[in-house]
Amino acid sequence: MEANLRLLAAYAAVARAASFTAAAAEMHVSQSSLSRAVAELERLLGAQLLERDTRNVQLTAAGVETLRVAEQIVSAHRSGMKELERYLLGESGVVAVATLPSVAAVLLPRVISEFRLRRPMAGLRIMDGLEQVVLGRVLSGDADFAISTVGAAPEQLEHRPLIKDRFHAVLPEDHPLTELPEITWEELAREPFLAIGPESSVRRLTDAAFAQAGAVPTLAAEAGSVATVGGLVTAGLGVSAMPALVLPLMGAGRLVYRPLAEPVVDRRLDVVVRARRTLPLATGAFLDLLDGFRRELRDLPAGVSWNRD
Repeated sequence: MEANLRLLAAYAAVARAASFTAAAAEMHVSQSSLSRAVAELERLLGAQLLERDTRNVQLTAAGVETLRVAEQIVSAHRSGMKELERYLLGESGVVAVATLPSVAAVLLPRVISEFRLRRPMAGLRIMDGLEQVVLGRVLSGDADFAISTVGAAPEQLEHRPLIKDRFHAVLPEDHPLTELPEITWEELAREPFLAIGPESSVRRLTDAAFAQAGAVPTLAAEAGSVATVGGLVTAGLGVSAMPALVLPLMGAGRLVYRPLAEPVVDRRLDVVVRARRTLPLATGAFLDLLDGFRRELRDLPAGVSWNRD
């Protein structure tokens, strides 16, 4: 026994109005079509729902209960269709982004704040992690897109330039190198070096920079988190090198940062999407806003610049 939505909506209109005439005017249909719809619903349910005379319409006990259920169903359908419409217009939905912690904590908050002003019904899911984890979330479909460094990117991924951030030396506040306005990688390599773990893309880039400079650092220790490295530097156990966007995550210790040169090394961060995948409209709107920030050259932290390539 199935009563379709049209029959339930017709019956609910008649029952609420207690009049075929009034309900027909409300729904802009003929009285005869409403009468047929109610009769069909009664046939399907096997119960009399209305008692009719020439002037009045009264609900039977079965009619009262049917009205309650019909209104729930019609209301749920109406609400669901509005929700679907908002989603299809990009006004709702969840934007799922996978990204590096430095991007999530430093770059994205301003973008998210403006996005929520424009689309308050849309939600965001931020999944931060290391490069390979982040890219894996895009490949698996868990994330709509990523903002990440891109090493050996799989062919299934497309990337669009977003920002660059320059590598800086991270020094204890009383270190002699703090007297210099700029430090070379060779000079940094002469100090005990505190490295981030080998699974990090930052480690890959620092190793490449030392190699390019022809320098071999003395590894004093390595740690899995940026904050831990910052704590070790603060304690005077060595020096480190981090991209500019990472520096705010180094912790509350007294640290000094100086740009690194010979060579100047920029970490490139791209927007990464799955090739040939149609993105949800809300996600497309978020990426359009992010690209608008890039085109307008919105302010960025020191050492960070929009990539115009």
